[in-house]
Amino acid sequence: MKKIITSAVCTSLLFIAGCNEATETKAAVEAPVIQKTALASGIDKANMDLSVRPQDNFYQYVNGAWLNNNEIPGDKTSIGSFYDLRDEADDNVKAIIEELAATKNLTMGSDEQKVADLFRSFMDSETRDTLGTKPVQAIFDRINNLQDKNELATFFGEYQKIGVGSPLAFYINVDAKDSTRYATHVWQSGLGLPDRDYYFNDTERFEKLRSGYVAHIENMFNLAGLENGKAAAQTIMAIETKLAGFHWTKVESRDSTKRYNKFNVSDLNTVTDAFNWTAYLEAQGVPAQKDLIINQPSFVTGFGETFAATSLADWQTYLTFHTLSNFADSLTTALGDENFDFYSKQLSGREEQRPMWKRGVSVVNGNLGEVIGKVYVGRHFKPEAKTRMTTLVENLRGAYGASIDDLEWMSEATKKAAHVKLASFDPKIGYPDKWEDYSALVIKSDDLVGNKMRSGTVSHNKKLAKLGGPIDRQEWGMTPQTVNAYYNPTKNEIVFPAAILQPPFFNLAADDAVNYGGIGAVIGHEMGHGFDDQGSKYDGDGNMRNWWTEEDLAAFKVRTDNLVAQYSNYAVFDDLNVNGELTLGENIGDLSGVTIAYKAYKASLNGKEAPVIDGLTGEQRFFMGYAQVWRGKMVEKSLRNRVATDPHSPAEFRALGSLSNMPEFYRAFDVKKGDAMYIAPEKRVKIW
Repeated sequence: MKKIITSAVCTSLLFIAGCNEATETKAAVEAPVIQKTALASGIDKANMDLSVRPQDNFYQYVNGAWLNNNEIPGDKTSIGSFYDLRDEADDNVKAIIEELAATKNLTMGSDEQKVADLFRSFMDSETRDTLGTKPVQAIFDRINNLQDKNELATFFGEYQKIGVGSPLAFYINVDAKDSTRYATHVWQSGLGLPDRDYYFNDTERFEKLRSGYVAHIENMFNLAGLENGKAAAQTIMAIETKLAGFHWTKVESRDSTKRYNKFNVSDLNTVTDAFNWTAYLEAQGVPAQKDLIINQPSFVTGFGETFAATSLADWQTYLTFHTLSNFADSLTTALGDENFDFYSKQLSGREEQRPMWKRGVSVVNGNLGEVIGKVYVGRHFKPEAKTRMTTLVENLRGAYGASIDDLEWMSEATKKAAHVKLASFDPKIGYPDKWEDYSALVIKSDDLVGNKMRSGTVSHNKKLAKLGGPIDRQEWGMTPQTVNAYYNPTKNEIVFPAAILQPPFFNLAADDAVNYGGIGAVIGHEMGHGFDDQGSKYDGDGNMRNWWTEEDLAAFKVRTDNLVAQYSNYAVFDDLNVNGELTLGENIGDLSGVTIAYKAYKASLNGKEAPVIDGLTGEQRFFMGYAQVWRGKMVEKSLRNRVATDPHSPAEFRALGSLSNMPEFYRAFDVKKGDAMYIAPEKRVKIW
């Protein structure tokens, strides 16, 4: 549930920027490539397409040669800067795991034994094929023996913790309106397809996916030796379609204000009285809980209607499939391959399974991540990187403060409150100060499904233990080997795992300009989430409360509406544009991030001019560093899924959208009216 809580020259570029296209192309051909200076600048010239004018498509200009020369392998759906780093992290984690797996006579119960045996349990496909569906037979038996809807409610609560999906996703997180306490929450769930629209969109692509899904369910039943697969598939599709009709859209579910709906447990029957809440909450381990935050109440009401109208037998069929689906990759090769065929191949465009060891690494990272993380940071994260990152964070914080002071549209009262929040940001860099304790988890080398179930139970119990206690501010939501970063509004924290602190994001050997354009923009992005359309609803203590004047809120909305309109005009395909509403928060983060990072970079020069390296000014290297961070390619199916479900804009528009709004970019590359990236000054969006 973590995702609920809490996503890559010519000799004189100055000269070329002011030239016409014909002159530029000629200069680009004649320009020498000097590898030794490329390292100093941090800009990889080999990736550039000098036939593209930077004023027309800066992303293509910086990354075009790479885009043209690199193909996506069959076992991937995406390649690029992020994915290269993730591959590197996987390789490093693999080395750690294999060393442990090759070690004999590991002490039972030790972290080392758990890592080695968890990896072995995944890699031992022969044992898993021999066992067939026996590892989940006890769950099947429990499902088949359910006597009534009250027992069904108990099952929903009891078995979610070990990985069996149901329509209600229970989790524990900080109370958004009282950040001193943990609260219980419920989120809409229960679908086998990525989003509600997959059930209702009548275009050919979605109709084909629905047919493929029904066929997939039948195939899973047949491979598992279960009867009536064809009828079961129709039953399951019918239930999920009903549930999907009540699901909030991704845009609706972004709204943290609308999602905060706290009910006394005694009043839950006002949401739906068709469901035994007492049985459900007892099964979750919170029988004494006084309140529950329901993120999407109308869904829960609709779920109640569906729960009542659907026979126990049909719910049993539904749960049997979702059990099978959730554990498919931990059971037989045939079930894993079928799961891959639909979810990865048909849905996402991945043509080949990832190597087995990579899937094994994912299992270890997902269940024993901080055991690996402790070794990973010792081997791959330099202390000086943390020191330099700390300096960068504080420089960005200072630049953000200066930017707040410069805002013409914001009142002094709101500025004061914004400064309080900014000063309260809690940065976490590299790795946690306190490592997670896995002592309660039992791992066996021949019991993959059991390992995952026990891991789920231990994780659930740790979360239960938080209730009624103090907020754990040392806890991390990502492992150090994760190539990502995040902002958590209820703790007002910005978190940067060790694995992202690598080139091209963070290059200790490179000039500062490219680092500010890379990791600086990432830092600014996460800070920006504290001031985006949702994060700005939280104060410095992590409480959801309004610290804005009404006039400032109105001025803020004018700017965010303009940003929505800008991104909604970006065409990903001829028939598909970016969803500006869905991506608003991330687009604010991107725009704020690169804007503040630029300001911080300029401040770091202390009034001096940056050196010209490779014929590039500091300003140009900054923007090129930013653009190369987003270097990436994605197969069409995955990209279409992303546009439908992901709050991030596609990589190209993350670069173009932000830079098109920055006057500093216009000056650095002489962007003028008539250029493709040009936006009239009065229409450019500046928020922070």
